Amino acid sequence: MTSLFNSDGRFVPVTVVEVGPCVITQIKTEATDGYNALQVGFGARRPSRVTKPLAGHLKKSGSEGFAFLREFAVDDPAAYSLGQALTVDLFKVGERIEVTGMSKGRGFQGVIKRHGFHGGKDTHGSHSHRVPGSIGCSAWPSRVTKGKKLPGHYGNDRKTVRNLEVIDIRPEDNLILIKGALPGYRSGLVAIKKLKTQA
Repeated sequence: MTSLFNSDGRFVPVTVVEVGPCVITQIKTEATDGYNALQVGFGARRPSRVTKPLAGHLKKSGSEGFAFLREFAVDDPAAYSLGQALTVDLFKVGERIEVTGMSKGRGFQGVIKRHGFHGGKDTHGSHSHRVPGSIGCSAWPSRVTKGKKLPGHYGNDRKTVRNLEVIDIRPEDNLILIKGALPGYRSGLVAIKKLKTQA
């Protein structure tokens, strides 16, 4: 993340994302696959690191190897061609988008970090500081109800942040500056989509 001043002189925190170029490696249609989607590749990978079946698949689009392959649903797959490069030109400054990524994995965490519990007293002889406290029921139903907030695995979940604004686009570097924070770690992979509510 970084920050900049917009045209109004306001200080705006932004996340810099490298967008493409993503190459269309497969076009899926309702007739052949049962749904409309584009398979796109991003990130270079040496041909020696690509399996032969995948290399044969990518050869149809004139590509050699990608670090990532992902699918995106589209309304009209006929508007795209095999081997076409998708760049930052798809977006406009001021446009609203949604970003999907995997949140940072934090391992096994307690209730204070995982759910935001306040914890117990620190003084006056208290022995309950960071524990969840009483979680069970009385004589009935004599068990812990499902969905109770307890310690456990935290993070590494698929998260989507909607209604983010495109602050700036730098096509010479394939960069897009998005207002606010995005899910995931630095250099992580994210998927950017346009909001369907827009014209």
